[in-house]
Amino acid sequence: MFSKINSLGLYGLEGYRVLVESDIQSRSLPGFDIVGLPDLAVKESKDRVRAAMKNAGFKMPVGKITVNLGPAHLKKTGSLYDLPILVSLLCASESLDGDYSGAVFVGELSLSGELRPVNGILPMAIQAKEEGFQHLYLPLENGQEASVVTGINIYPVGTIEELYNHLTGKSPLTPLTKGPLPHTSGHELLDFADVKGQPGAKRAIEIAAAGAHNVLMIGSPGSGKSMLAKRLVSILPGMTFEESIETTKIHSVAGTLGAPLITQRPFRSPHHSTSPTAVTGGGQTPKPGELSLAHNGVLFLDELPEFPRNVLEVLRQPMEDGRVSIARAKMSVTYPCSVMVVAAMNPCPCGYFGHPTRQCTCSPNAVSRYLSKVSGPLLDRLDLHIEVAPVEFSQLAQQGQEEPSENIRVRVEVARQIQTQRYMNLQAANNASLSPSEMERFCALTADAKQVLEKAFNAMGLSARAYGKVLKVARTIADLEQEESLAKRHVLEALQYRSLDRKYWQGR
Repeated sequence: MFSKINSLGLYGLEGYRVLVESDIQSRSLPGFDIVGLPDLAVKESKDRVRAAMKNAGFKMPVGKITVNLGPAHLKKTGSLYDLPILVSLLCASESLDGDYSGAVFVGELSLSGELRPVNGILPMAIQAKEEGFQHLYLPLENGQEASVVTGINIYPVGTIEELYNHLTGKSPLTPLTKGPLPHTSGHELLDFADVKGQPGAKRAIEIAAAGAHNVLMIGSPGSGKSMLAKRLVSILPGMTFEESIETTKIHSVAGTLGAPLITQRPFRSPHHSTSPTAVTGGGQTPKPGELSLAHNGVLFLDELPEFPRNVLEVLRQPMEDGRVSIARAKMSVTYPCSVMVVAAMNPCPCGYFGHPTRQCTCSPNAVSRYLSKVSGPLLDRLDLHIEVAPVEFSQLAQQGQEEPSENIRVRVEVARQIQTQRYMNLQAANNASLSPSEMERFCALTADAKQVLEKAFNAMGLSARAYGKVLKVARTIADLEQEESLAKRHVLEALQYRSLDRKYWQGR
């Protein structure tokens, strides 16, 4: 007795079809083998399936049972194959009789026969639709996540009895109705109206948001660096549907999805004790790390020098490429990580180096060692360097209303729309992602601006990468003013955001 049932697997962020074949030889000695490169969780499926069938009132087939998961060259991981294995055994033992070639089954079984949710449902549901399947059977708790995909009937199932009664026609299930897409309310975001003073820092953050630039903030404790970073998401443009789907897929695979669809840009703030693997992703079966979980959003690194040096250095290539590749002996996956990296740090261990009123207690060597934890190549990849000065009492006690995030976001969205139109059908999505050839085409300087930039390049000793960052930031400043050419004032403002590395790191 032989049967074939369709299921799905995951390779990075992409789903792929898995064919579950079951063969029962009733005249052989009893046994239960699962082949097709399964991991330990898949091998344990036989025990869960056996117990679930017994406790749900089904008779376990007697004889030599062989289950093959094809294609055999791809490693099968996780407990999602419990349900398709059970259905294939029911078909092979002739407890079920029907054509299920248009259906796909995914889900973990409890010993009582209930279905438990699994990770990665959204990319698998997308793959099922692309493969041409008409029906997708999955655990009840995964139903809303899969319902984002249209063009395929989604059947959330609570128990294997419910599924059996549906497949036999005794009690048909109703496909999940596609409702309106879930929406995350913006009132949960922190507002820039809460930040007193700091007009210069707010201006720099607005520029960063308008061009998707990376930011480094340096200032004494309590100056408002974290407040500014945590409110950055509130002035970023809303996510497109494509961005929502891509971000949701990452969180679905990682098992961190808290809603059917992510509609608000992620904000991730890992602790400085985080390991390199946790930041970039990895593991025996590579999972997304903090960089990818912040995709299309913000990755905030507070107390930057407190992060281990190896953690900071692994950020360099993904920040440049917008993706992170994780290679293992048996597989290699790539996850997207198009993020705004926002870093904050004190100027010294005690935090008061250069403070106007408080004296720094650190020795010159201590200050030098502290700053040297942040390397030059990493500094070069941070587009804007902002000095966040201490807030004066008069600013804190001021009764006037600060500008709210809603007003700032309007200006940011206008600048982003200009970039969307300008880079239509090009690889770049915003100013921060411009390639050298695209910079040459879209960052035209006036004669005065070119002269100022040339003098600054020689005087400040800018690297080629820093030169490109200045041009990109100047392009964003011009977009905020809705100007086509980069004028002298745009370049001068952009240059002031490249001066802090010379102030703090020069000669150290």
